[in-house]
Amino acid sequence: MSTSPRIAMQGVCKQFAGPTAQVLGQQVLQDVALTLEKGEFVCLLGASGCGKTTVLHLLAGFEQADQGTLLIDGQPIAGPGPDRGMVFQQPTLFPWLSVLDNVTFGPRMAGQSQAAVTGQAMHFLRMVGLQNHVHHFPWQLSGGMRQRAALARAWLPGPEILLMDEPFGALDAQTRLAMQELLTGLWQTTGTTILFVTHDVDEALYLADRVLIMASAPGRIRTERKVPFVRPRSVEDLVADPAYGVLKRDILHIVREESAKSLPAAIFPSPPSPSPAGRGERPESASRLAQ
Repeated sequence: MSTSPRIAMQGVCKQFAGPTAQVLGQQVLQDVALTLEKGEFVCLLGASGCGKTTVLHLLAGFEQADQGTLLIDGQPIAGPGPDRGMVFQQPTLFPWLSVLDNVTFGPRMAGQSQAAVTGQAMHFLRMVGLQNHVHHFPWQLSGGMRQRAALARAWLPGPEILLMDEPFGALDAQTRLAMQELLTGLWQTTGTTILFVTHDVDEALYLADRVLIMASAPGRIRTERKVPFVRPRSVEDLVADPAYGVLKRDILHIVREESAKSLPAAIFPSPPSPSPAGRGERPESASRLAQ
């Protein structure tokens, strides 16, 4: 018996209005098609301005597509819903609320009492290592701790889908790696379906089951690469694997091609061929990994 994918987008187009009636708007997305299966972790990778965040906003129900279909478990997206959580680039915590009150804010606004949600909130705060900071305010936390609070807040309502918009981009390298490890552990524990936007190829290869690479101007899914490395993953093992370097180089070449389309040639010259022989074909090992 066939089942619907958890997320399905087909033929999705989105144009933003121009500043005046006489100025044409910007075509942000054109014929976007993607699917995510239940429990899958997929990274969306692409050049700045290619529409990655717009894809998340459409799936979250914050924006409406001009054309195409967007389905969650086979049902059209009518607007935001508790089945989808969103984690933004910045933690967006309320500075006047404690960590615990920030994490429980959504359920309390939906009518649940503080007492009813505190136990579950503490469960997630323990999972992200903030059980000793529940009465601290955001200004008393480090950047990584604030983002951990945002993760606990997103997971508290029990979403089936988590949409993540470069949540670790502003963190230092060590904190970022710790957050990636924390996120992987939470995902494996909860089985949540995750669509994760990033500019970082290493981050995508560490986290994802598949990497979707977007084309630029207007945005669409250009290609995908399956990530073949077994879980649990460690950064040390990945960088020591020759296949990791081959796959990373392949993806970087595609991303650089797309980035070059939106920048002057003097600033961003055409990327060299990834082929060892310089003939433009992909290495055999990269082709094999992409299958």
